[in-house]
Amino acid sequence: MVVTQATKAPPSLLYMVKQVELVVRSHLDELVKPAGITALQYTSLTVLERHDGLSAAQLARDSFVTAQSVADVVRSLETRGLVRRERNPGNRRELLILLTDQGRDLLARYAGPVRELEERMVRDLTSHQTDQFRQALSKAWHALS
Repeated sequence: MVVTQATKAPPSLLYMVKQVELVVRSHLDELVKPAGITALQYTSLTVLERHDGLSAAQLARDSFVTAQSVADVVRSLETRGLVRRERNPGNRRELLILLTDQGRDLLARYAGPVRELEERMVRDLTSHQTDQFRQALSKAWHALS
């Protein structure tokens, strides 16, 4: 039997999610390149903006990277003055990672352009569809977490 375009199965959802992730990361890398950071570093800063004072392990989990990767990210961000590390008063062996004022300023500077990128991603969706998309992604994430 010959498979025609009409009978081909659509791409898997996993494949489509990965495609979106890769194109978003590429655009985000280009967007934040003038600041001297990567999309991964930017993502880590946004995680700290929402939950300041995380351990490296928590930051790695919330940034979807390995502990080794987050160690490199934190070192680079600390060198740039965008984050600082402090001992956890409740557990002196643990270092907490905190966003600096310089890190907050960088996030504020890129908030508009990043919002525009997100709006571009969903521009062909209605606001209701965008809300549904956000909910569906959240449910998919929770189902696998």
